[in-house]
Amino acid sequence: VQLVESGGGLVQARGSLRLSCVVSGFGGDDYAIAWFRQAPGKEREGVSSISWSSRNTWYLDSVRDRFTVSTDKTKNTVYLQMNSLRPEDTAVYYCAAVAIGRFGLGYLLGSAPRVKEYDYWGQGTQVTVSS
Repeated sequence: VQLVESGGGLVQARGSLRLSCVVSGFGGDDYAIAWFRQAPGKEREGVSSISWSSRNTWYLDSVRDRFTVSTDKTKNTVYLQMNSLRPEDTAVYYCAAVAIGRFGLGYLLGSAPRVKEYDYWGQGTQVTVSS
């Protein structure tokens, strides 16, 4: 399994960015794909997650009404549309994946994604929001 992120950059507060995560190697298995972020000096936190097959989703409270996660199977891509960006959204954003079969759909999509449970990671993309 491989994941490659893109789409980060510098944007002013209240602006928008769309992150992309191209995935490969899933085969016929279902996976949970999560977006994490890590700001300088802070722990990596889960921002949003989605199941590849059923499209169940989960969001961090602080982004729930601003970010939207989606999948496009024709492009093997997971998107994170980020609107109304704030300076506190500044971080390196990572996409990560884990096979649903390891923990179950309800467990993985029912609460915040946990770093230690995700097996495959992209390289990260920097998002900087200026005030």
